[in-house]
Amino acid sequence: MGDVHFETSQKLKTGQSLRLAPRVIQSMEVLQMPLAQLQERVEQELERNVALETVEPDPGTASPPEPDEAPDEEPTDRPLQVGEASADFERARAFERELDDSAWHRPTRRNDEDRGTKMDMLAGTPARRERLSEQLQHQWDLAEESEPTLAAGRLLIDFIDDDGLLSADLPAIAAQSASAAGGPFTEATLAETLAHLQAYLEPAGVGARDIRESLLLQLQAKLDPDRWAEAPTAEDAVAIRDAIAVVQDHYEDLLENRLPRIAQRSGLSLPAVEAARERLKRLTTSPGRDLVDDDAGVVIPDAMIEYDAAGDRYVAALCDGPIPPLRVSPNYAAMAERDGVEPETRKFLQEGIRSASWLIDAITQRRSTLLRVIDQVLVRQRDWFDQGTGHLKPLPMTEVADTLGVHVATVSRAVSGKWLQTPRGLVELRRFFTGGTETEAGESVSWEAIRTMLQEEVDAEDKARPLSDEALAARLKARGVTIARRTVVKYREQLGIPPARRRRKHGGGAT
Repeated sequence: MGDVHFETSQKLKTGQSLRLAPRVIQSMEVLQMPLAQLQERVEQELERNVALETVEPDPGTASPPEPDEAPDEEPTDRPLQVGEASADFERARAFERELDDSAWHRPTRRNDEDRGTKMDMLAGTPARRERLSEQLQHQWDLAEESEPTLAAGRLLIDFIDDDGLLSADLPAIAAQSASAAGGPFTEATLAETLAHLQAYLEPAGVGARDIRESLLLQLQAKLDPDRWAEAPTAEDAVAIRDAIAVVQDHYEDLLENRLPRIAQRSGLSLPAVEAARERLKRLTTSPGRDLVDDDAGVVIPDAMIEYDAAGDRYVAALCDGPIPPLRVSPNYAAMAERDGVEPETRKFLQEGIRSASWLIDAITQRRSTLLRVIDQVLVRQRDWFDQGTGHLKPLPMTEVADTLGVHVATVSRAVSGKWLQTPRGLVELRRFFTGGTETEAGESVSWEAIRTMLQEEVDAEDKARPLSDEALAARLKARGVTIARRTVVKYREQLGIPPARRRRKHGGGAT
């Protein structure tokens, strides 16, 4: 075996690296925040940073006198480490008590009136709705069933997803039932219990093994006087029975819109099959969603767009009313400059002042950048504001960045998550930044405008003879837009438009 040698050596290596200062990082984060998130950030900073305070809007409110000497120290771009320990706050409170309370009164950020208003709002906020499984368990606990059946039902409910459907088949559930309360359960026991569960739980269709079974359960519930207080009309009852027959025996043909074949094989007339399909459209494929909280958040616009008739232009105004005017507390700024302050306390106050200054500067820069970007949108997308979606122009972010003299990442952060309240409704700011192509006439047209054209062609087609993807591409070419058939397919799927075969409406006769 050969000898093994180890060597040590030192080498010099040069290189370049980019390190962003904390102040720059905070500025980028604030720029990217939507209004609601920025409001939450400001409230958190007001609570934790004693050096940050709101400016009192009431001119009659007594305000503290300005300090004799304002701190003129420029904040250094070093890592921000604001002291948050209880000892730091205690030192700040001790110094605040040393000051003459008769000379000034520091404005409070959370007075009793604000606290009372917030408590009233919290009291009026709806309680969190229980999860679907919890609500179904409460229902099932009231069922008049034997304890073994109730136990098996509780296990099945644990496997019901938010759509209201079973997320596993019965053999798999039975295999996992050994550790369940009252278990183990056989597949036959679970199947029998599932039938009881489906007949008892509301809304109808919950607990189905698939969408087909859920549709059948919903239809059958419409004909059950014990589950449906209002009996269907005679005409509706016929359509429901026909729909049950279609779903039971011709489900695949129904999915493929082969209605004439269903009529031929079922013995129903084509109008009866059409009526059954229309009745099915009133059902839901996710019955559990009626009991589940909608996670869609409330959209708060970051800017308001209005038309200035005098200047024949659109103008933007930021909706930053929820963000209170902020300032660095002059009293804590003076306290940080006083002689005899302990070094740790001085450091704590200076870092709080620095943090407050950075946040105020970041919010100011956010307002300026966002308005500049929106102004560019108003100029570049004037046709959209005047005429609508079909007139959206291609607008790369790089062009706006070059015009404003900023990095493209700055524009991307400025538009991220931002919404505009326009004369044409609430629109996401990012929507105005899109690619596109040129028409045969040499005009620029965005991909969004092309999708709008595609939707218009589908809406105007003869539903008895819907346009194929090739025909849609030809229609768009006639309007000056040349795109491939596969691009038509992609945009059609993005718009949720089914293929021509499924869009066809059958007028009569078997085919």
